Amino acid sequence: MTAKETKQDQRILTYGQAINEALDQEMARDQSVFVMGEDIAIYGGAYSVTKGLWEKYGDERIRDTGISEGAIVGAGIGAAMTGMRPVVEIMYVDFMTLVMDQLCNQAAKLRYMFGGKIKVPLTIRTEGGAGRTLGAHHSQSLESWFMHIPGIKVVMPATPYDAKGLLLSSIRDDNTVVYIEHKMLYNTKGPVPEGEYTIPIGKAEVKRPGKDVSVFTYSRQLLFCQEAAEELANEGIDVEIVDLRTLLPLDVETIVESVRKTNRAVIVEEDTITGGSGAEIGMRIVEEAFDYLDAPVKRVAGADVPMPKSAALESLAIPSKQSIIKGIREVLQ
Repeated sequence: MTAKETKQDQRILTYGQAINEALDQEMARDQSVFVMGEDIAIYGGAYSVTKGLWEKYGDERIRDTGISEGAIVGAGIGAAMTGMRPVVEIMYVDFMTLVMDQLCNQAAKLRYMFGGKIKVPLTIRTEGGAGRTLGAHHSQSLESWFMHIPGIKVVMPATPYDAKGLLLSSIRDDNTVVYIEHKMLYNTKGPVPEGEYTIPIGKAEVKRPGKDVSVFTYSRQLLFCQEAAEELANEGIDVEIVDLRTLLPLDVETIVESVRKTNRAVIVEEDTITGGSGAEIGMRIVEEAFDYLDAPVKRVAGADVPMPKSAALESLAIPSKQSIIKGIREVLQ
């Protein structure tokens, strides 16, 4: 089944269930696929995403590891170089700081440095974002770091349907993919076909067509953007929402096409505004669609602060429906 064959015989799954099903189907299809990480086997993962897989596939293919993120990714790189397709889980994206040498200097570079004679088909599943008041060590959005690493891909699905299709594509890709899930999406629900299907990495999707302003977003912020668009529709403001889905490679063609249509652009991201993903997206718009803009590009982003533990402060540190509406109004003035 392809990504276009989507509307028949669909069931409703949670985001977490969709990821679990993708892992299950790909492990059943390809014996070279295995999963390893902290507490993913008997316990089923910190957010129960791998629940039930250990009972089905056993210790060889669902491997609990020690508490060493560097060792987990290092072992994954070695396995990928020698013919396996490992999926490694780093419990929180905050802990990706401990694997930056393996990721930046090894996984991202080896295929290039060996002239394509080896591949590193490694998928690194991790989760990020705020919303559970877990404090500054467990609530960051670090995706813009990984956008700066040539040789890898960065995937951030927002819906259960996209989560399954993009994970299957990530596992089958011959390059290293950083696949970032949002902790507040695991229990969200949506239609997911039972069969196998893939979604191309590097292809955005217009989730809501509109004519007045383009909103570019990804991951959990898609939900807030949709809420904002519904509210503004009551006032006659027609918002187009583009879910980027992949940050590296970035679908500049779809971004530019949307700006040419609406002549206004708002970028909504949960990561911090300084050096965030929106800076790159906004600059691409300026470089390739400047003549179509009727207003400056607007960013609605996270605050430049360590993520607060307080629920009230945490909600102020990331975009909300109201801050998105405010940003859209500003470019329409």
